[in-house]
Amino acid sequence: MSVARRLLLRASRSAWLASQLRNRAFFRRAVRRFMPGEELPAALAAAADLAAAGIGSVLTQLGEQVATRQEAARVRDHYLDVLAHVRERRLPSELSVKLTHLGLDVDRAACHTDLQTLARAAADAGSFLWIDMEESRYVDPTLEIFRTVRAVQPRVGVCLQAYLRRTPADLDALLALEPAIRLVKGAYNEPAAVAYPLKRDVDVTYLALADRLLDRAARAQARPVFGTHDLGLVKRIRERATALHVAPGCTCSTASAPRSSARWRAMACGSES
Repeated sequence: MSVARRLLLRASRSAWLASQLRNRAFFRRAVRRFMPGEELPAALAAAADLAAAGIGSVLTQLGEQVATRQEAARVRDHYLDVLAHVRERRLPSELSVKLTHLGLDVDRAACHTDLQTLARAAADAGSFLWIDMEESRYVDPTLEIFRTVRAVQPRVGVCLQAYLRRTPADLDALLALEPAIRLVKGAYNEPAAVAYPLKRDVDVTYLALADRLLDRAARAQARPVFGTHDLGLVKRIRERATALHVAPGCTCSTASAPRSSARWRAMACGSES
């Protein structure tokens, strides 16, 4: 993972570091392709630019592990505001949220309720809600909450991380739901017993998981989204999707955008067949 991406991850947990980085020109240049706007209007403008080019977007507010319910409620309300703008502008934009940003560590029941609220709002806006995955210690509660919300709101998906050794089993357990899965490599610093330390092992696992998702997608039994900027992986996924005659709707997304930023990011999603 690049230095810029590592700093972004750390900044999502530290308001002081985020403030310091925003004032550094070198960092703003380094992250320009990852994040389109420090404030919501800039992110929405970037999403509109992408929409004009026929490209969808996923919006997320950088941050995680809030310390109070008040902070979590502000995050929820902010996302509700985002969805209102998405609906008003008819943007092909989806949302991605982290459960610790909604207060998972503070009040799990309230976090669950807030996620249900966002899921309903996303559906009403014609959008879609993604639950991002965090450190390995959060996988079980994240998947449990995903299952309960998914049972009543189908326009909800979850992220899985290929570098975690447990992920193949997690995918097996989820496939019966005919789920929406966003597959990424993984970015957190995990011990070798938990996550593959070598890129080549992560790539092998990523492709194996992608193949299983594409096989389900070919039978209309899953909605896979492949989150990677690894063009080699994208090429192989496209080839496999073509071989399986996967219908349009399988997507590849990349953490890139046409505008500078420091807090909001959009990830371009292009439909592949």
